[in-house]
Amino acid sequence: MISYARQNPEEQTDIVPPPADDHIAPAPRVSVQAFCDTVETASMVQAAGEDRRLGKAHLKVQMGGMAAAAEAYRSAPTPNVIVLETDARTDILAGLDQLATVCDPGTRVVVIGRVNDVTLYRELVRRGVSDYVLAPVTPLDVVRSICNLFSAPEAKAVGRIIAVVGAKGGVGASTIAHNVAWAIARDLAMDAVVADLDLAFGTAGLDYNQDPPQGIADAVFSPDRVDTACMDRLLSKCTDHLSLLAAPATLERVYDFGAEAFDAIFDTLRSTMPCIVLDIPHQWSGWTKRALIGADDILIVAAPDLASLRNTKNIFDLLKAARPNDRMPLYCLNQVGIPKRPEINAGEFAKAIESPPVATIPFEPQIFGAAANNGQMIAEISANHKTTEMFLQIAQRLTGRSETKKPKGSFLSPLIEKLRSK
Repeated sequence: MISYARQNPEEQTDIVPPPADDHIAPAPRVSVQAFCDTVETASMVQAAGEDRRLGKAHLKVQMGGMAAAAEAYRSAPTPNVIVLETDARTDILAGLDQLATVCDPGTRVVVIGRVNDVTLYRELVRRGVSDYVLAPVTPLDVVRSICNLFSAPEAKAVGRIIAVVGAKGGVGASTIAHNVAWAIARDLAMDAVVADLDLAFGTAGLDYNQDPPQGIADAVFSPDRVDTACMDRLLSKCTDHLSLLAAPATLERVYDFGAEAFDAIFDTLRSTMPCIVLDIPHQWSGWTKRALIGADDILIVAAPDLASLRNTKNIFDLLKAARPNDRMPLYCLNQVGIPKRPEINAGEFAKAIESPPVATIPFEPQIFGAAANNGQMIAEISANHKTTEMFLQIAQRLTGRSETKKPKGSFLSPLIEKLRSK
């Protein structure tokens, strides 16, 4: 996959780097070996190997550049991806010609160089180079280049995972997750699935008024059978654009899982659905931590109290350390304005977190209670309610998409339609 765009190749002499991408799909289980000329590039490539999107890739960094690579593969098979750093223009082409004699078919090559010239770029493409990245590079440049080798351009938006988690129990994180997913599906017209990961006490089935006979438990307890056909069978259709992977919400089993228990489920959903909303229960385990760190975007739901503030800060600090190349998580304040309850206001919250909340949702027991008891979303009860608009704004921030514009009607619309039909 070639990632550099050329607007007028005949007139242009410089390579135009690709714009920053909001969504980089994770790389599959591949082997990557890098041969660097400089310590600076080697450290950047090594840092890229720590990124969550290369979590399944096996990355090895060595020094020596083109010459070292050609020598190494004289007696060893080449990996899925070779990353090569070189300085001089002549060294690039000569080195690639030498490497071609020992390179296995199917190996993809990424070149990191300092020569910014489209003529050279064409020569590299002609020799089968998959990508050319201008130095100096950042870890995100390396991550993007490697991951894009395994993503078709038209599928870039597929597989975005959004994780929603409560800063503490009882803050309404599941309700927020379900309503935001509804807004993504209805207002943004994106095919989405809600995965209810609270297998013992999940409420997604109740909130969407669904009672499917199968759900996520059937997949997590049989990971070897998880594939696209299996997911299609387990999904329950809520609307034209929204599906549900429901939790059994029974206590017949003990739901103790290893850290990688949900990996097969998430990988399969990524390959088939543009948007996956994970309703993560408030518990701390290997798999919940892995789900959060592995998500593309994260929403933390907090109440305006001290415990939520402390826990939100802890989650932010953890994610910043574990996801240095990702966007910061978002958080919202929920159940704001409970009568007679002392609260930490949004400004103080923002000062402590060093980030403002994406939304401040007021305490509205009547409409939220009615929605919960009727198995409906807030938008179904009151499409023009201010909270409905908040859910849409959160959905837009998490997906990076704007609202699908709908034509505004008026009292003259019926008359205009009659005139047009004549």
